[in-house]
Amino acid sequence: MNKYYWLLFFLIVTTIGCKTNLHKIGSLDISVLNKEREKKDWQIIWQDSFGSSKLDTSKWTRISPNTADWGKHMTTDSQCYDIVDGKLYLKGIVNKDTLSDSIPFLTGGVSTKGKFSFQYGKIEIHAKLECAEGAWPAIWMLPQENKFGSWPNSGEIDIMEHLNSDSIIYQTIHSNYTKVLGKENNPPHGGTCSVDISAFNTYGMEWYPDKLVFTVNGIKSFVYPKLKGANSSQWPYDEPFYILIDQQLGGSWVGKVNIDDLPVQMIVDWIKVYQ
Repeated sequence: MNKYYWLLFFLIVTTIGCKTNLHKIGSLDISVLNKEREKKDWQIIWQDSFGSSKLDTSKWTRISPNTADWGKHMTTDSQCYDIVDGKLYLKGIVNKDTLSDSIPFLTGGVSTKGKFSFQYGKIEIHAKLECAEGAWPAIWMLPQENKFGSWPNSGEIDIMEHLNSDSIIYQTIHSNYTKVLGKENNPPHGGTCSVDISAFNTYGMEWYPDKLVFTVNGIKSFVYPKLKGANSSQWPYDEPFYILIDQQLGGSWVGKVNIDDLPVQMIVDWIKVYQ
């Protein structure tokens, strides 16, 4: 009888250790996967297939302009957003009303900041990228609370970035370790992957307590590990992150925009988060 109770106790503890911690802070949904969970079959915990004609504002917020290099052309203007046949279109266009807003271009982007974030798990985004000189579409993640300090100290995860008409995409992480201390190659903080830009591709990342595994079309493309004895400078990825998807234009990295190539857009078919 005693052996039976010990076995029952073990099964209960093991089951609890494999569960996801779901909780709310105000309107924010946070999902944290227990560190002890071994890899098992992934279960979808959050998704959007853009089945409505309007953006689901319980999940997404349009990104407003900001002073960052990537954000100076961002807008909430409906010209840069559309949902057609179950696909989200995020557009980069010439601004035709510079009297109201002096910026030369307008770009669309969405984020889950303040609405959904997660810690550890798997994310996949099925999307198609259009090409233009100066186009910089991105799928990426930032920390919800900046637990370890302002950028780059709390980290950044770039699941996909594409420049101009390149046949490759970039997958990168940023942190105090890489940006401030300059440790970009120990270990390598990013990689590239060849893709068929004319087609839809699935860009993904599996997030574990000791590594970030980036994927393209389900195939591992780049791995960033947590170093032995690392602190938050090298590994700030122990806090919930939210999701950003945006069609950026221009900047010091991508270069100047050719207005003859506009409009340009990123087409998002679906997004899924698993734990």
